[in-house]
Amino acid sequence: MRLRVPPFPRNASAPRIAAIPPLALAGGALTVGVGGLYVAGLLLAGGDIDAGTSVRGVDIGGLSRAEAIRKLEDRLDPAASRELTVTVGDRKGTVDPKQVGITFDYAKTVDHAARTHDADPFTVIGGLFRSGGAVEPVVRVDEDKAHSALTKLAKSLDRKVRDGAVTFADGLVRQVTPHNGYALDTDAAVAPLRTAFLNGEADVTALPARETKPKVTAAEVRRAVREFAQPAMSAPVMLTAAGERFSLGPVVLGEYLTMRPDKDGKLTPHLDAKGLRAAPAVTEPLADLSARPRNATLSLEGGRVVAADDARAGVLVTDKALGKAVLPLLTKSGSARAGEVAARVTQPQVTAENAERLGLTEEMSSFTVNFEPAPYRTRNIGRAVELINGSVVLPDNTWSFNRTVGERTEANGFTEGVMILNDEFRKAPGGGVSAVATTMFNAMFFAGVKPVEYGAHSFYIERYPEGREATVAWGSLDLKFRNDSGRAIYIQAESTDTSVTVTFLGTKKYDEIESVTGERTNVKEPEKKVSTDKKCVPQTPLEGFDVTVQRVFVQDGEEVKREPFRTHYTPRDEIVCETPRPSGERPATR
Repeated sequence: MRLRVPPFPRNASAPRIAAIPPLALAGGALTVGVGGLYVAGLLLAGGDIDAGTSVRGVDIGGLSRAEAIRKLEDRLDPAASRELTVTVGDRKGTVDPKQVGITFDYAKTVDHAARTHDADPFTVIGGLFRSGGAVEPVVRVDEDKAHSALTKLAKSLDRKVRDGAVTFADGLVRQVTPHNGYALDTDAAVAPLRTAFLNGEADVTALPARETKPKVTAAEVRRAVREFAQPAMSAPVMLTAAGERFSLGPVVLGEYLTMRPDKDGKLTPHLDAKGLRAAPAVTEPLADLSARPRNATLSLEGGRVVAADDARAGVLVTDKALGKAVLPLLTKSGSARAGEVAARVTQPQVTAENAERLGLTEEMSSFTVNFEPAPYRTRNIGRAVELINGSVVLPDNTWSFNRTVGERTEANGFTEGVMILNDEFRKAPGGGVSAVATTMFNAMFFAGVKPVEYGAHSFYIERYPEGREATVAWGSLDLKFRNDSGRAIYIQAESTDTSVTVTFLGTKKYDEIESVTGERTNVKEPEKKVSTDKKCVPQTPLEGFDVTVQRVFVQDGEEVKREPFRTHYTPRDEIVCETPRPSGERPATR
C-alpha cells in the first residue's frame, strides 16, 4: 500500500524538533510538528482496522478487511455452529442456527470495525492516540429459511391440550391427567433465537408459544372420581324386573359407563342403556320374559272351541327403563343400591276366561292347499305360518298379510325360492309364500268376511282353484280383509312338507258360504321364449283366460246374496333356458 504525504509549504523551515522550545510551537514550528504527526499517523495506519480492535475476543487490529474476515471465520465459526437448547411449553429441543438461517455476517462485521481513511489531518493524527476496542458481530437472519425450519420444529415440540378425563376398565376407575397445550409462534420465535445466538448463550431459551388451557381441570377430575366414579365401582347393583331379580357388578357396569364434559367442563356420567340391555348379564336373567303377549291356544272339540289355560302377558323391559333404574343407584351404598326396573306389560287378547265372550266358539272356515315338496317351500311356508298362527282380528279391524308376516328376507327367516316375476318363474327371496296367501284367501272367502286388498297370480297355476287364489309382493301387493262378522276371529295356521292349512275360528254370520266358478272366456294361447338369464326357470305353456267366481251367502237354507270375484290370467309362455354363448360364437346350423 502506497501512502501519499502532502508537501509542506516551500517557505517552511525544518529545524530539529528537539531544539525548539515549547513556546516556539506557537509560531511556524507548529506546522512542522503537526506534519510529523500526520506522517506518523499515516505510517501507523498501514492496515484497514484500528489497532486493538477485537470481535468476541478475536484481535483483528491492523488487519486488512480480507485478513480480518478470514480470521473471524476461523475463530468464530465453531462457536457459531453450536446448537441452541430451546423449550416450547414444557417440551425441550435443540436448534441448529444454520438450519434456521441465523449466521454471523463477517463482512459487515469487519466493515463496522474498519476505520475510515481520508486526508483529514485530524482523523489521521487521532489514530495515534486511540484503540479500536471490542466490536459486536453482525448477525444475518434468513427469514424464509427461519420460518420453514421453525414450522418443522413446531411439529415435534407443539403439544395439544389434553382435557382431564375419567374412564372405567375391568371394574376400576382410570384417571387422565390434564395438561396445557402449546403451539410455537414461529414468527415471534426468530427474535429470541437471534438474541441467544448473538449472546452465545448456553442457557435454555424459552420460545414464545400460544398456550391453551384444558377445559376439564385436574380439580374437576378429582371431584368426578370422588363424587361418582369411585361410588359407582364400589359394589354391584341389585335389580328387579317383572319379578326377576339379577345383579350387575362393577365390571359389567364399567363397560357401559362414561363421563363426558358439559359446556362448562364439568364431567357428567352417561350410561349406554342400549348396550347394557343387550349384555348377557341382563338378557340371560330376563330370557323368560317375552316382549310379545301369548294368546291362549284354541282347539276344536266336538265342533266347539276350547281355550287352553296357557295365555301369558307380554313383558317389555326397555333400554330407557333400565338406564333410568340403574344410574341413580350408582352413587348409593349398601341396601340402597337396589331398585326396580319399570316393565311395560301387555295383556293377551285371548285367554281361557274371555274366549267365549269374544265370540270364539266355532270353526268359521278351513282350507288346505297341497304342493310339491321342495326345501325352499318347506322353509318359507313354515316361517309364514309361524308368524300368522294365533293372529286375533277384533271386530271391524283389518288384517294384513304383509304387516303380519313382514318382508321376506333372510333376516326374517326366509330363503330364496321360485316365484312369478314379470310373467315368468324367477328365483327370489320368499318363493313359495303365495301358497300361504292362497290358503288364507280361501279361508277368508269361506268365512264370509270382507276382502280389502288382494290380487291373483299373473298366470294360472294348476294346483290352485282358478279365480280363487292370491299372491303377495312386499311393498306393492298385500292381502287384506276386514272382520265384518261382528265377533272376534282367531286364525290357526299349520303346515307340513306338502301342505298348508288355515282355519278361522269365531262365530259364523252365515250358515254357509258356497263358491260357483264360471266358464273360461277370452282364451289366449301361449308363446315360446328362450332365456339366457342366469336366474331362468323352465316353464311349461298354459293358455290365458278370464274367469268369474261367485261367492254365495246362504242363511236358513236360502241364498242371501252373491259377490263376484273376476280374474284375468295372461298366457303362461313356454320358457326354454339356455346357457349364454361366448361373445362372437355363432349358433350351430342344422
